[in-house]
Amino acid sequence: MKRPALKSSPLFRNGFPLIAGATLLVACSASDGLQADQHDQASLSDRPDMRCEQIRNSVVEAGFSDKVSVTCDGARALIASDTYPDHEKMTGIVGTNEQVPVPADYAAPVPLNPVLGTSPVTRDAALAVAVNGVPIFDYTGGGEMTQADLQHHQAQHDTLQTKQLDACGGHAGRGDDYHYHVKPACMIAEMKNSGDAAIIGWAFDGFPIFGDNNPDGSAIKPGDLDICNGQPDGVYGYRYHTSEAAPYIVQCLMGEVADIRDLPRVAPLQPAGGGPGLAPGRPPSGGVDNLVFTEHDDGRRTMEYSYQGQDYYMNYSPADEDGCYVFETRTVTNQGDVKTGTYCR
Repeated sequence: MKRPALKSSPLFRNGFPLIAGATLLVACSASDGLQADQHDQASLSDRPDMRCEQIRNSVVEAGFSDKVSVTCDGARALIASDTYPDHEKMTGIVGTNEQVPVPADYAAPVPLNPVLGTSPVTRDAALAVAVNGVPIFDYTGGGEMTQADLQHHQAQHDTLQTKQLDACGGHAGRGDDYHYHVKPACMIAEMKNSGDAAIIGWAFDGFPIFGDNNPDGSAIKPGDLDICNGQPDGVYGYRYHTSEAAPYIVQCLMGEVADIRDLPRVAPLQPAGGGPGLAPGRPPSGGVDNLVFTEHDDGRRTMEYSYQGQDYYMNYSPADEDGCYVFETRTVTNQGDVKTGTYCR
């Protein structure tokens, strides 16, 4: 997916790309007069055309169709974005991994004919995508969970309790990609259709994600949600929820996934001139203080913080080459040495 020209595209804000391709493309049909936004309709599980229309509507009605595209091929929808949301990012993180959010082309596949499986599926990467195009991971930051891990709260790997997340429920991962690990609070606040009936995302098994309550506004009773934080749904066959308590959001997938190894990942940045990529950051012991992420009018991004009385920073801005960024960093990971270089997607 090639990005549009930096200066001419309306999909760039403050010099950072929002998405390649402004047009919302949907190869599906709302035939037979069915309205996919009504919860009292017949099940959508055997209507790929209507599932496609509902995915499209969830993005449009939330107000993100200028930055997120949806295309359908009859078997799946691709929800494409650059994973870089408009809302505040990173500020307030204590358990930082010293990585920063850099736009990344991302096409999230959502099956149009989902089928519930017989056992939960996990992976050490995104399990879903929010309607603003940002990937959604499970609540942990310690690699893929085993079936046994699903049965117990992984407190030592809980990204919320270990203060690895910003106030919006996200952070930058090892690919310098922004993603959510818990309820995307800031995105939900931005949604034009925010409310219990609004879909906030789609899991990679094809089922929708709702907020803390049932779509009709009623409270979810203790024990209603299964191990993956979902429950049966009369319209979609099944649905996931966010929750105040762990696991906070989709913990695993209850639907069938053809080949989980084929689901997308964001690769780490690579040096513009070739050679080994950036090594992942190492969270400083005990966390950092006063981390602030700032987006400047000239396109620069800065993340500043302190650790044991010393000041550190990560500065980067778009380079002349599309998809590349000029970095200057002083991190705890690199023992305080100043590093410079140009890195690309």
